[in-house]
Amino acid sequence: MTFPIRVRACALILKEQSVLLVEFRDEHGVHYNLPAGGVEAGESVIEATRREAKEEAGVDIEVGPVAFVYEYAPHLDCSGQYKDTPHGLSIIFDCTIVPGSVPGMPLIPDENQSDVRWVPLSQLDNIVLYPNIKDRIIQYAANRNRNISFIEDRELAVY
Repeated sequence: MTFPIRVRACALILKEQSVLLVEFRDEHGVHYNLPAGGVEAGESVIEATRREAKEEAGVDIEVGPVAFVYEYAPHLDCSGQYKDTPHGLSIIFDCTIVPGSVPGMPLIPDENQSDVRWVPLSQLDNIVLYPNIKDRIIQYAANRNRNISFIEDRELAVY
């Protein structure tokens, strides 16, 4: 049996010991996500990361190296927290804000989106973040020099 994998492009934007998060309010209360979403047909992962940051956090970004990768595989023994979510691979990039660009609510926010906030790393334990990668974000912020390379085919020399 094969399982399709949804690829998600995610922007990890750290500044002054805070992380930029998108806030949502729904029937389950308040929760947060990184600016992120699915890669669309004809779009690179880097392009999708830029688009999602603009669409969800109203901000222009430079996409840097891969910070980490998260996989949710519902067919394996996962948390079961996202029962109706398809198999997904999230590539989380270390991003910086383009000078002059200021984060804020987009003109057309996602359903239930209520805010865009800088959340201090010291306050991450006080929020609900989906997926629950709070510890990974804190660890990464402390050791940013340990990056994973992301290679785009167009960057490679042709034989």
